[in-house]
Amino acid sequence: MKILKPTVLVVVLLSFINTSLAQQRYQIHVDNVKPAMVKEYEKTAKKFVEACEKYNPQGPWITASSNNLKYMYISPMDNFAELDKPLYTDMAKEMGDDWSNLFMSFDKCYDSHTDFVITLVNNLSYMPEGMSQMQEGQNYRKWYYLYYTPENSQKMFEAMKGVKELFVSKNSKEYYRIYRSGFGCPENFYLVAVSAKDELDAAMTSKANDELLGDEWKEVFGKVMDVASRFDQISGWMRPELSYSPK
Repeated sequence: MKILKPTVLVVVLLSFINTSLAQQRYQIHVDNVKPAMVKEYEKTAKKFVEACEKYNPQGPWITASSNNLKYMYISPMDNFAELDKPLYTDMAKEMGDDWSNLFMSFDKCYDSHTDFVITLVNNLSYMPEGMSQMQEGQNYRKWYYLYYTPENSQKMFEAMKGVKELFVSKNSKEYYRIYRSGFGCPENFYLVAVSAKDELDAAMTSKANDELLGDEWKEVFGKVMDVASRFDQISGWMRPELSYSPK
């Protein structure tokens, strides 16, 4: 985990949202963990959460882990000045050598990590019972990345808008949140996050939704794929035990 500029997917918990949901930005820090080091990484991550609970830094985050071994730390931000906010300075001083040792343990678990910003797009998201990133008992996640080129930005927005309109018209029970790529992202994309109890529940909900939407779905989603430059799908879990909120 990169801590000098703390950005701790992924993306839930957000009682601390202070700005409009339509414009809520999130800092995302991603650790690309080595397969052989997952156990050691999670052990260290839990130690870091325990240390934060003890020293109470004011930087909340939620954590997600994906099936391709990416650990995503997601924290809300009010403005870009927060990227340089030294949240852990006092904590590091109090911990002394324990701080350095903790992050030496982290660093040996991965060869790379990245940071970027995404924005929740409220008017494209479909959450008829109220916007929420975390739903009780639904920690399983499906994440769909829809990439597009700059020239197709407006076309992709309109296509995604059409998807929501179809879901609304059919009173779909499969809810989702949409995020737009931002600062630090090398490509343009929309991220679709779908919550479920587990993989089986996700599959059953998706199948029922396909039947509900019928042939209209092929036409509406076809417009999305017509302007997408590529499409990725990953799955994973939200990890409350690796997340932190200050007292």
